[in-house]
Amino acid sequence: MSSGETRPSLLLRLRDPADSAAWAEFDRTYRDLILGYCRRRGLQWGDAEDVRQKVMLNLAKATQRSFAYRPERGRFRNYLARAVQNAIHQHFSRPNRGTERLATEMSSILADPKEDQNDLLWEQEWIRHHFRLAMAKVKVHFDLRSVQIFEALLDGSTTEAVAHEFGLTTQAVHKVKQRIRKRMEAWIARQVEAEDRP
Repeated sequence: MSSGETRPSLLLRLRDPADSAAWAEFDRTYRDLILGYCRRRGLQWGDAEDVRQKVMLNLAKATQRSFAYRPERGRFRNYLARAVQNAIHQHFSRPNRGTERLATEMSSILADPKEDQNDLLWEQEWIRHHFRLAMAKVKVHFDLRSVQIFEALLDGSTTEAVAHEFGLTTQAVHKVKQRIRKRMEAWIARQVEAEDRP
């Protein structure tokens, strides 16, 4: 998202069907979240992509009917979760779906969207979504070597192994990790705060 723009302000821009930049920004921001959640629910890639497109289509229709996001009615993440769960249900409720999608396990997909498991999957994917956004900022704001050190630690390498690989002391590796981690925590906190700000 552009700097300073909150999700609700982006939603307001979506009301203008000619604002292709807003639609592209929304898709770019939430594509991986929607696809990741669908995959965790058991959908195949083709089905997950169909659901993502259905969410976009449903949102486009809603914005044409004077849609207005109202934070007092709930959090944006819950609104988007419901939109995705509804699109999954619509996708698998269509008549004549065709046999190419039959390999997706229907019982796990059509489970009640209010089930704790689906809510947990959405929350886990929402956390991953914010982590991905923050990691993208890390790659822009930190030097390549620091990013490589941090990624090596995320991939499970020990501090000692990373220090040896990069010719650093373990204390220097800890400092890189702490500096990036502190910035990520701040970025994620701002992202979460901004998601429902009017």
